[in-house]
Amino acid sequence: MRQIITQVDAFTDQPFAGNPAAVCVLATPQDDAWMQNVAHEMNLSETAFLVKLDDGFSLRWFTPTTEVPLCGHATLASSHVLWSEGHLSTNENARFHTKSGLLIAKRQGEWIELDFPVIPSQPTIALPELSEALAVPLKTVMQNDLGYLVEVESEDLVRQMQPNFQQMKTLPIANVVVTSQADTDSQYDFVSRFFAPGLGINEDPVTGAAHCCLAAYWRDRLNKDQFLAYQASSRGGVVKVNYAGGDRVLLAGQAVTVLRGELIL
Repeated sequence: MRQIITQVDAFTDQPFAGNPAAVCVLATPQDDAWMQNVAHEMNLSETAFLVKLDDGFSLRWFTPTTEVPLCGHATLASSHVLWSEGHLSTNENARFHTKSGLLIAKRQGEWIELDFPVIPSQPTIALPELSEALAVPLKTVMQNDLGYLVEVESEDLVRQMQPNFQQMKTLPIANVVVTSQADTDSQYDFVSRFFAPGLGINEDPVTGAAHCCLAAYWRDRLNKDQFLAYQASSRGGVVKVNYAGGDRVLLAGQAVTVLRGELIL
């Protein structure tokens, strides 16, 4: 079996930035163990597997260690591959059937817009161990299906923090989105980072799913519906967020192909 694998940097218009994802458009479905082995071999935060259906594509996402129910940057990368490699015409929407329901991607000029489910957050107890693991004072602590959502006092704290990942793994939930409002002179509305040692990823460079919870969080605090967000990892990435309430949020980003190879088995 020979399988083409395309590596795409998502949520950026520059190579070697944003969040890299591998994309496999499969001729036939493969078993879970095979997909997990490929994801482990690629050793990226996510590897996406697509199979053509009558009404779109099935889409599944695997980290090097586990399958996840939702991934923004690998969906963005998958959409980019479908259009750039001729699986879809440029005027067609990409329709993905996933464990999080139907997801639709649209081309918006140089940007790709994703229609995703909102991830609501609820207040939770601020464990002392969480503050110790993150090594910064916590302003607000919430919890959602992704993990903890923590606001800190400043953009500088978000950018400079260096969590203890081994200590994070001992927490009840070992995944944390850390965010703050952007500096007043910034072009962005808010910044964030996502630490996910519980998923086998110490830090995810740019995370679409994190913005599914950040959208609702910052809408309530900034009293606006549209945001320009920056995920401040070492690679960095930009996400346009449009959330007018309800259970869906529109996330937009750019993508660039950086590598195409052939898996030989």
